[in-house]
Amino acid sequence: MIRIATLGPHGSDGYRAARQYSPGAKLTLFNRIPNIIDAFIKEEVDIAFVPIYNTREGEIKEYFRLQELLVNGYWVDNLVLPIHLSFASLKHDGSPVDPEIIIGRGSVFKQCDDYISEHYPNATLMSVPDIGTAMNDIKEHSRYEYAIVDSEELLLEHGFEIRDREIAAHNRTRFAVIGENLNGATGYDASAIITKPLKDRVGMLVDILSEFTKRGINILDLRSENDIKSQKLQIYLEIEGHIGNELIREALKSVEKDVIQEENSLHHLGSFPRVDMRVKRINSFGFIGTGDMSVWFAERLENEGYEIFLTGRSTTTTPEEMIAQVDVVVICVPISVTVKTIEKYGPLLKDGQALLVLAGESEQTLKAATNVTSKGVELMLVHNLWGPQTLTMKDKNASVVRTPRSGSFCSEFEAFLYKHGAAISHDSPNKHDLLMGVGQKLPTTISTALAMTLKQHAIACADIGTHSTLTSLYGILAMARIHNQNPRTYAEIMATGGDGRKIVRSFAENLLKVVTIAESQNIPELCELIEKSRSHLSPEFLEDHMKRSRAVDSVLTKSGY
Repeated sequence: MIRIATLGPHGSDGYRAARQYSPGAKLTLFNRIPNIIDAFIKEEVDIAFVPIYNTREGEIKEYFRLQELLVNGYWVDNLVLPIHLSFASLKHDGSPVDPEIIIGRGSVFKQCDDYISEHYPNATLMSVPDIGTAMNDIKEHSRYEYAIVDSEELLLEHGFEIRDREIAAHNRTRFAVIGENLNGATGYDASAIITKPLKDRVGMLVDILSEFTKRGINILDLRSENDIKSQKLQIYLEIEGHIGNELIREALKSVEKDVIQEENSLHHLGSFPRVDMRVKRINSFGFIGTGDMSVWFAERLENEGYEIFLTGRSTTTTPEEMIAQVDVVVICVPISVTVKTIEKYGPLLKDGQALLVLAGESEQTLKAATNVTSKGVELMLVHNLWGPQTLTMKDKNASVVRTPRSGSFCSEFEAFLYKHGAAISHDSPNKHDLLMGVGQKLPTTISTALAMTLKQHAIACADIGTHSTLTSLYGILAMARIHNQNPRTYAEIMATGGDGRKIVRSFAENLLKVVTIAESQNIPELCELIEKSRSHLSPEFLEDHMKRSRAVDSVLTKSGY
């Protein structure tokens, strides 16, 4: 039989949490967390339950006691328990007496502070470590002027009369489950790390965080506190992923070696199935399209705990079968067949589902989606401006086109993008296509024409590099990228419809105009054109992008590209 140490008394939150985790376990109840820790260290129990966070109270400062607790054990799991607090007093034949003294545990008072302040602002609050003894004392001495706050189950068990229920809404407590052996990876994990007391150094915290963020590792929780004995800074981190993950091990090694610069300065508390105190509405995503970009998004969504289905021409599960099983359908196919795919599968979606389109063209795509789906189906387009080779979406641009039918499912996907650091822009359909004409269609068209020109005049790329400035070189790099990756991707970008076509047409017309003026050697007219256009390419804009160009140039130089 499993032996569990938790906070008592019988019927308390700690008791209910342990019972929920292991109904048949033998429970040992304590009034104080240090006693739980001591029982686990002495091997009097197999598992320890420690409350560490409450949605209303915030952190329960036991993170830094866990290091002592986990010398011979690991944080292996979590349990999130809804807390239902009630307000009660002794049964009374006459009218209820306004309480002069309210009894409860210290944490309980923090959770229902709003209620007590509003209804009983003049009452004296008495915090007790042993709530069971306090309730027995109230009954034994008929203390009608006393009231007590705790779970309804516990209050009724001791014979109190409930005067008010659910006095602290949205109240949940997270319990850490401490066990003997480290858990294996589940695919939806988190790891807890704590530093030893650190020497003071400027930028220490920022440098530690940087090792995780630059690898695309999300930090779920961060706490810092001065060690009681030495008064040196100690840092607690909870990060997404299992300790066995290569990127996490690499980040931790760099933190210890390069940032803190002390061996054994990090203590791994444990890895466990990730707990999410937020409410998720989406359970599952289904992708139509099995290309690299679908797989890229699918892997990251799966790591967020969603069930994922990938369907296409080569999968055993068909898109038709998948659509009936998921909350959100994601269409991620080549631009040229996006509208046809929407028209084929959109009518199969039912009210209450969502259709997300990952595409580079908006107007025709969303028009088709609106026409073929039911009005109860959520709709949104997302254009991610990065490819499947990208390690992380942090600071990468994402254009989001919401519609009047974009609801909570769409917002949850957008929150996923935001969480992972994407730079989100909200566009209307025509604004998206117009700006994509500038940002993608035009540069791709120019680069293709430029490569044709180099070939026509037998000019080698090596010669171009020796005769280019820092800024003019980027057109060549863009050309090389287009001609050394999948040509169909860029061909489809150039062939997209919508307002983006205006940009390329306008550019072609203006280019011919500028060429004509230049060949006539009319320098004053060229100067006038430049002066008139100055406001559209301001010094501030150019300065900002020159900084980025220099940064890119530095990376390319160091990495040998």
